[in-house]
Amino acid sequence: MNLKIGDVVAGEVSGIRTYGIFVHIDGSNLQGLIHISECQNGYVTDINQLYKIGQKIKVVILDIDEYNGKISLSTRALQPAIYDANNYHKKRYWTNYKNKIGYQTIADMKDIWIQDVLENIK
Repeated sequence: MNLKIGDVVAGEVSGIRTYGIFVHIDGSNLQGLIHISECQNGYVTDINQLYKIGQKIKVVILDIDEYNGKISLSTRALQPAIYDANNYHKKRYWTNYKNKIGYQTIADMKDIWIQDVLENIK
């Protein structure tokens, strides 16, 4: 079987570990690993609740290490992205932007600051 990165293939869960699941790829004698971070969108509390040995699943090939023959797989890449309209690309300000602090504000305050300094050194 000629596998390429990005291919979507069928497989069967052949092993479950705390760090991920092993999948036997259908039509070949190859086995790949789905790391726990690639199992689903969001946090995985118990991988045993998601998958059972012998379960048929579809996976996408993320990487093939030709040197050692390891295949990295993902089911998360096949799921729709999580989109929260209320919190998507929300602009974050690390200052109080409502005060309109900028060059004009500094220019307006400059004379007051100079006057304060002159009064304090007398």
